[in-house]
Amino acid sequence: MSPSDQPPVARSSPGGLDAPTASRRGVCLVISAPSGAGKSTIANALRAADPLLRHSVSVTTRQPRPGETEGVHYYFRTREQFDRMAETGELLEWANVFGRGYGTPRAPVEAALASGRDMVFDIDWQGHRQLRAALPGDVVSLFVLPPSLEVLEARLRSRASDDPAEIAHRMAAARDEISHWEEFDHVIVNDRLDRAIGDARAVLVAARIARARQTGMAALVRSFG
Repeated sequence: MSPSDQPPVARSSPGGLDAPTASRRGVCLVISAPSGAGKSTIANALRAADPLLRHSVSVTTRQPRPGETEGVHYYFRTREQFDRMAETGELLEWANVFGRGYGTPRAPVEAALASGRDMVFDIDWQGHRQLRAALPGDVVSLFVLPPSLEVLEARLRSRASDDPAEIAHRMAAARDEISHWEEFDHVIVNDRLDRAIGDARAVLVAARIARARQTGMAALVRSFG
């Protein structure tokens, strides 16, 4: 997606309401978790409740799953195309996950932040590290833990989309993912989905109203005379 593909800028209050307010820089909300812990569900719920929150559409080398659409769920690229994007600086972050490449296109993210839009990312700990290094002042991160590894495995099995070998692989990767939880700004346990979504929403609102992010606030205050 290029900057020209982005929708018009919506002016809103820092908390996501419709009242006019001072301009501000957008937020990169990064949600990470082991596979099956609920990061995509939480991110989808935030977007559904807030039309001003944009999803970061990732580039991937994996094949589309049934129902997935190019440019909506992912940008599907060959391995050669993906590597070229990484080499030329077109990706803010990228990683290999289960043998497949995943990355975040740079241009739409930078355009969104500059125009005051917020973006949510559901990426792994490696992507979080790279994104924070690339945009140190813009990233607010949230790590989602499952109540237990047993619950996590049960969730993976309930999907019925992965064979036992793939589930075993994902469980091994989950332990590694969880070991990086202390690198994140905020941590929640997803034992009750509605509460986890509410906590994630609170993190986003707090990031929006941070003084340093509200770039137009000084001018607004000066106008008070």
